[in-house]
Amino acid sequence: MIEQLARTDAHEGPVYVAAERALYFTTQRAGRRVDIRRLSLVDGRVSTVRADANAANGMALDHDGRLIVCEQQPAAISRIDPATGAREVLADAYRGRPLNSPNDVVVKSDGSVWFTDPSYAHLQGFGPEPQLGDHVYRLDGRLELVAEGFEKPNGLAFSPGEDVLYVGDSEACVIDAFDVVDGRRLANRRRFAAIGEGFPDGLVTDARGNVYTTGGPGLLVFSPAGALLREIELPGAVNFTFAGPRLLVTADDAIWTLPTPGA
Repeated sequence: MIEQLARTDAHEGPVYVAAERALYFTTQRAGRRVDIRRLSLVDGRVSTVRADANAANGMALDHDGRLIVCEQQPAAISRIDPATGAREVLADAYRGRPLNSPNDVVVKSDGSVWFTDPSYAHLQGFGPEPQLGDHVYRLDGRLELVAEGFEKPNGLAFSPGEDVLYVGDSEACVIDAFDVVDGRRLANRRRFAAIGEGFPDGLVTDARGNVYTTGGPGLLVFSPAGALLREIELPGAVNFTFAGPRLLVTADDAIWTLPTPGA
């Protein structure tokens, strides 16, 4: 059963923190302004963690409980303490050239940060002309380019064993899979799924290795082999994350919750 948790501006970057029973998320862009907010699942209260957060988009949680944030104006990967709002820039350039508009990010079990960097910010009037291609990067002390050749790389997610990385391309409307070699490099690129309606934005995997993405009537669920298992009707779904056996879904004007298949 799909239930509405809150009626609020909730666009991207959902991160669930189990210890707090809280969801962190970013709002829709109003000009260049985006806020990072927090929804308490205990009492339903929505609060602002960081106002005007550099056009923040995707987010993840590092091993110390801090938010790793894709910032798009100016372009950077930052680390934010959710308790204080304190911010630290982790990367804002590759080989001396500024990043485009980081979009989604995941933190691997070894602490490395992987993110997509599509070049669309300038098309929407809030960023400079790109100096880099549409790439996927790995950050662990230094920034490394790990995959290229996308139209607009968007969501990304590791398989449960972190031996496969899935990357959604929201312009080409496909999801590609890569083998993760030595925990650092990507190889054996292949087409995992094509999205016939809508486009892949949010992207997560469950404990069984099933891949969840936006598309179709709201959300789509694929097996590890790429077979479509289920379509979930939730119009306007933008992004989502797991909270135990349930999904928490941002949909621009509301946050929804629903059980995962088999839960």
